[in-house]
Amino acid sequence: MERATLNVEKRDKAGKGIARSLRRQGMIPAVIYRDGGSLPISISKKAMAEFIDATSGEHTVVNLNFSDGDKKLAILKEFQLDPLKGDILHTDFFEVSLTEKVTVNVRIMTIGEPIGVKRDGGILQHVLREVEIECLPDKIPGHFEIDISKLETGQGVHVKDISIGEGIKVLTEPDEIIVNVIVPAVEKEEAAPAEGVVAAAPEMVEPEVVKKGKKEEKEEGAEKTEKTEKKGKVEKK
Repeated sequence: MERATLNVEKRDKAGKGIARSLRRQGMIPAVIYRDGGSLPISISKKAMAEFIDATSGEHTVVNLNFSDGDKKLAILKEFQLDPLKGDILHTDFFEVSLTEKVTVNVRIMTIGEPIGVKRDGGILQHVLREVEIECLPDKIPGHFEIDISKLETGQGVHVKDISIGEGIKVLTEPDEIIVNVIVPAVEKEEAAPAEGVVAAAPEMVEPEVVKKGKKEEKEEGAEKTEKTEKKGKVEKK
């Protein structure tokens, strides 16, 4: 892929007021870092947005051309977005040399759907989203791809399983898990009431009410019979 080029301007002043003024002019503040030093610059907001969209946030070496004729090679380190509007507010670059190795984090992309998920109902768990590598700037891969379609439940992919290109050294521990397929937890039938929570009282069963009514009717009938017998005895006297 052809290396991208961005036109930038050096700036002497910094601060929130300067940053707001630049954004009103369609520019954004940025900084180039190198060996503990920094150089404040400004860059076109539109050009920066197009560059980020084109590279999808991957570590890509870019040519920075200054209006005074100076040129630098750099990697986009990070960028800050407005949380509400999504506009780019600030960017940081790291100056590099094609003859010096750099340390960067590279994204991991997965391909396919695991057998353990599709067939057995397992759950795919992403443990690691990127790995740290060391290489020359021109050797930095855009991302690493791993095929996870053959993973069954209980299986996973480790850092050591990644296919690494020549001239790249992986700094992340080789036994670290990138993704794995786990067995879903079995749901409990009924959870016990939490401590301090009073359980709801059971509903009254209707048949008990009916039985109670019949009992009362029997008692009332017995009382009437007893009174009648007593009355009869009195009348006989």
